[in-house]
Amino acid sequence: MGLVRIACPFDQWGIDILGPFPPAVAQKKFIIVAVEYFTKWVEAEKLAKKSEKEVINFVWKNIICRFGIPRVLISDNGTQFQGKAIMAWCKELKIQQDFIAVGNPQVNDQTKVTNCTILQHLKMIMERAKGLWVEELPGVLWAYGTTPRSSTGETPFCLVYGTEAIIPAEIGEETQRITQYDATKNQDERAFDLTVIEEKRDTAYAKILHHKGLMMRSYNRKIRPRCFQFGDLGLKKIEVSKHVGKLDPGWEGPFKVIKIKKPRTYKLQDLEGKDLPRSWNIHNLKKFYA
Repeated sequence: MGLVRIACPFDQWGIDILGPFPPAVAQKKFIIVAVEYFTKWVEAEKLAKKSEKEVINFVWKNIICRFGIPRVLISDNGTQFQGKAIMAWCKELKIQQDFIAVGNPQVNDQTKVTNCTILQHLKMIMERAKGLWVEELPGVLWAYGTTPRSSTGETPFCLVYGTEAIIPAEIGEETQRITQYDATKNQDERAFDLTVIEEKRDTAYAKILHHKGLMMRSYNRKIRPRCFQFGDLGLKKIEVSKHVGKLDPGWEGPFKVIKIKKPRTYKLQDLEGKDLPRSWNIHNLKKFYA
């Protein structure tokens, strides 16, 4: 497992599509989520379908028009992320696309990884909300953006805008910012916040590196090296989207390894000779013994 290197804020975004959820207004049943790697800021929108057009519109509206053109977009290798239209569009804007294998929560070689913890957290909340998930989404994003992250020690809101947001709790139990508000002093304090935002970001970056280093050492201590050879048979984890019951087996197969794309990442084929779409990381595979 390696470290994720982040040059500056808004430089790299991880993007994914969650769902399907119970259909809501206008048949919205997916959520497209983008996570900015440095600040941990999250952008999300509701979608009725997964397509290249929807992804392009989201990146333009929610990322480029708000934060500028990113240097890198990181995603899985689903067709909505690596179709001809979106790849040509990214190439025109000089946006580098990095793809990770299905089910790979670690950094794999030089490939960066989206923050799976953030995405999984959002998904669990959305699933609990059932049919009300559309109404719950803005509140989830607000709560996430105003909560300090352990990896940076700051809230995403602060690292983006240079100050903390006023949250509902400060209205119910009035804080000093509310009771002692003064327009002139507030302007001076805001100017000061903007002068120290780079210092806050530098400190956050140092904490990110320290946090990633701890994760890497912990992972490397626990991991047991394993690999597949060409022609080996294996089982793969059943994807969450298939809604596996608690008592159902969590694995399906067997499948044959037909290509080693890179260390620990494989192309699979079922026993009838049909290739599985996308590549699969060894994290989601295990040996099959006949």
